[in-house]
Amino acid sequence: MTAITTPTTCGAPRPVRYWPAELLLAGYRRFGPVFGSGGRHGFVYLLGAEANRFVLANSALFRWRDAFASLMPVDGETALIVSDGADHHRRRRLVQPAMHHRQITGYLAVMAENADAVIGRWRPGQVVDVYQQLRSAIRRSTIQSLFGRRLAAGADFFGERLQALLDLTDRLPQVVTAHQRLRTPLWRRAMTARAEVDQRLFAEIERTRRGGADTDDHVLATLVHGRDEDGAGLSDQEVRDQSVSLIAAGYETTSAAMAWAVYFLLTTPNAWERARAEVSAVLGDRPPGPADLRALTYLNGVVHETLRLCPPGVVVPRKVVRDFAFAGRTVRAGSTLLYSPYVTHRLPELWPRPLQFLPERWDASQPGYRKPGPHEFLPFGGGPHRCVGSVLATTELTVMLARLVARTSLRLPAQRVRPVSLAAMRPRHGLRVEVLDRG
Repeated sequence: MTAITTPTTCGAPRPVRYWPAELLLAGYRRFGPVFGSGGRHGFVYLLGAEANRFVLANSALFRWRDAFASLMPVDGETALIVSDGADHHRRRRLVQPAMHHRQITGYLAVMAENADAVIGRWRPGQVVDVYQQLRSAIRRSTIQSLFGRRLAAGADFFGERLQALLDLTDRLPQVVTAHQRLRTPLWRRAMTARAEVDQRLFAEIERTRRGGADTDDHVLATLVHGRDEDGAGLSDQEVRDQSVSLIAAGYETTSAAMAWAVYFLLTTPNAWERARAEVSAVLGDRPPGPADLRALTYLNGVVHETLRLCPPGVVVPRKVVRDFAFAGRTVRAGSTLLYSPYVTHRLPELWPRPLQFLPERWDASQPGYRKPGPHEFLPFGGGPHRCVGSVLATTELTVMLARLVARTSLRLPAQRVRPVSLAAMRPRHGLRVEVLDRG
């Protein structure tokens, strides 16, 4: 991976590059859209927009459960991300209503409140790790929005326990399997943490099933009481698994994107000032409401451009269950296929000046604007397995960035910024900023 030293007075830093993914980009340019190694049980890379289109349109060729088995220690065996076929369809239909856009716009005040609580503790002259600080705000906001204030009061509890699980799964699948087989200290810590998380969640699930006070106005109630067309609902284990997935993915990937958005705003000439001017013109001093989100054109561009350059999933795996042909190559059943949003988002044939941070490329009023297809811009995947929390994530990023640029002036000290993790690319050592002013 590359270390990016952010300057304080001289020119712009080098573009953010994550070198394991850059090797895939180089492979695409040298070998074309299909290449790989290891035979039937090896890895095959399908890269580029047409490869994405093929993968997303042919879900019957692949299994998710085998590809994402290393996430089961965190998410559980019934989570959407490890579900296939009829099980996935049924569970997604029961989870989807809780993540509807109209539902999410009801969370805007919670998002702003949690951002303001963190920003309000900063003082001029202070240097803070904005990644960790806003990660805390996003975690509390996600839990409070989806599961209510009772569980949000334990946001730090969930953060500490889930981190033990995330530390385990932020490794290659075979490494996770080895930890499990050997019952290493890392595995035992993770399983202890999982048991503590489960105890608290199952108690809240039971309370919600009994109809306890304040249990009918959040996502957990939707998961507990939802029924499909046959009148069947989710079991307690299924509710637990969807809940943990929503919490962990909700803050792990969103906080990484938030850090990169701040990084780009502070290293792109005039970007912070443009975002602040827009927020001031649209909102004044108040937090954004549902009617304001579309009006924040430049800030929406910041969010989308951040997700283009630093997508939550650098690569996305599938397990191949049937032989198929693509681009003149045969891919065998048993292979692990990987496609890459990172690679697609940096192709010059799709994105002029692909390494530059250009929020205005997302403004439909600008000359040369082109709306990308779902196979060309896919930070949250696509097809039937597209991330169910994508609207929540983009909304949370927009709301919290609006509060950040409205209430603070920040400076990025010189530091080494190292991208890490194929699952949720984030700055390895956080992102330090100096607080110049706070409103």
